[in-house]
Amino acid sequence: MAKESPKDVEMKEADSAATTEQGKKETDLITLEDIKDQVKHIEKAVATKEPRFMLRALRSLLPIRRRLNATIIRKVIGGYFSPTYAPKDVLLSFIEEPMETDGPGTPFRPRSGKALALPVLPELEVYIHLLVVLYLLDLGRNKEAVKCSDLLMDKLQTHNRRSLDQLSAKAYFYHSRAYEMVGKLDKIRSFLHARLRTATLRHNDEGTAQLLNLLLRNYLHYNLYDQADKLVAKSTFPELASNNEWARFLYYIGRIKAIQLEYSEAHKHLVQALRKAPQHTAVGFKQTVNKLAVTVELLLGDIPDRLLFRQPQLRKTLYPYFQLTQAVRAGNLARFNEVLENFGSKFQSEDTYTLIIRLRHNVIKTGVRMINLSYSRISLANVAQKLQLDSPEDAEFIVAKAIRDGVIEATIDHEKGYVQSKENIDIYSTREPMNAFHQRITFCLDVHNSSVKAMRFPPKSYNKDLESAEIPSDK
Repeated sequence: MAKESPKDVEMKEADSAATTEQGKKETDLITLEDIKDQVKHIEKAVATKEPRFMLRALRSLLPIRRRLNATIIRKVIGGYFSPTYAPKDVLLSFIEEPMETDGPGTPFRPRSGKALALPVLPELEVYIHLLVVLYLLDLGRNKEAVKCSDLLMDKLQTHNRRSLDQLSAKAYFYHSRAYEMVGKLDKIRSFLHARLRTATLRHNDEGTAQLLNLLLRNYLHYNLYDQADKLVAKSTFPELASNNEWARFLYYIGRIKAIQLEYSEAHKHLVQALRKAPQHTAVGFKQTVNKLAVTVELLLGDIPDRLLFRQPQLRKTLYPYFQLTQAVRAGNLARFNEVLENFGSKFQSEDTYTLIIRLRHNVIKTGVRMINLSYSRISLANVAQKLQLDSPEDAEFIVAKAIRDGVIEATIDHEKGYVQSKENIDIYSTREPMNAFHQRITFCLDVHNSSVKAMRFPPKSYNKDLESAEIPSDK
C-alpha cells in the first residue's frame, strides 16, 4: 500500500481548516440573524406594549450567548448604532479587535440610510449592552464586566419605561453576578435596596421579584440570616412574578427557615420551589434544592423516598446524602460519623454542613426508638454500648430526653439501671392519621390553586370576535 506524500497531507489539513472556517462563518451569520429577529421582537414589544414579545427575546438570550464572539459583537454594535453615537465607542472599547479571517465576509447592516440616523430605542441599547456584559463574563474578564455593568446601571437609571422592566430585571441579575465573580457582592447591597424601592414604587413586578431574590442571595452569601428574614418579613413578593423567580424566592425562604429550626415550614417551601422550577431544565437548581430538602426531611424525622436517589440527574450529586440517609435510618452513629468524615468538605461547600451536624441527635433518637421496639427491657449499659456512647449515665440522659419528647414509651429504673418499654399504642387511636391526611389535602389544594393562577386566558377582545361570529348564524 503506497504511503501518502507530504503534499497530500498538507492539502487535507488545508481542506479541513477551510471547512472549519466556513462552518464558523455560517454559525456567525446564523447568530447575527437570530439577534436581528430578537431586535424585531423588542421593537414590536415597544410598539404594541405587549410584554410577551420581550419575554420571547429574553428567552433566546441563552442560546445566543453561547455563540457570541468579538466579531459578532462588533458587527451588532456597528449595525445598530450610528458612527456619531457616543456610547458606541465605549462599548467597542471592551471588545478586542477580531482577526482578519474572522466572521462573515459581507457587512451586517440591519439599519441603513435614514433608519441609521434615527435615535436608538432605549430597549435596544440596553439589550446590546447586556450582550457585551454576557460576553465579558463568559470570557472570565470579570473586572471589565463590572465596569461595563456599572455603565449599564447608570443608563437604566435615566429611563422610566414600562417596556424596560423585564430587560432591567435581567440586567440587575448579571450586575450582581459580575460583582459576585470578583468577590465584592457586599458593595452593591445599598444599590440593590435603592433600586428595590424604585421598582416597588413603579409597580415593576419583575424587577421587584428579581431585586428581592438578589438581596436574599446577597445576605445568605455572607450568612446574614437575620437580615434576610427581616427583609422577607417587611416586603411582599409580587404575585405576578415568573415561576423562575418564585422558585428562587421559595428556595431562599426554605434555607432561612431551616437555619431557624422551622423545619416544617422549610420543607414546605422547598417542595414548592421544586414544583415551580422548570421540569426539563435548571438541573443545577433542582440538585441544590433537593440536597437541602433531603437534609430538612431527615431533621423532621422522615426518610426520603429511595426513588429520589435513583433519578439519573440526581444520582451522582445526591450520593453523599444517600449514605447519610442510610446512617440516619439505621440509627448507626458510627456510620454517621464516617459519612461526615468522608464528605464533610462537600457538605461545607454546599452550605448544608451546619444542618447535618444537627442530625446527630436524630441518629441517636432513631437508635433509641429501634432499641425500644426490639427489647421489652434492657440495661442502660447495653444501651450505651449499642449507641456507642461513653457511659451508661449518658445513655440514661438520652433515654430520659427521648421519653420526655414522646419519641418512645418507656420508664427508667434508676436504681437497677434498666429501661422498661411500655406496650405499643395503636397509632390509629391517635391524631397522627388525621394530621397526615390534613397535610396531604393541603398539598393538593395548593397544587390546584397554583394551577388555576398559572392558567392563561384569551384577551377580552376574543369575546367580541365570538359575538360577531355568532350574529350571521342567528340570521
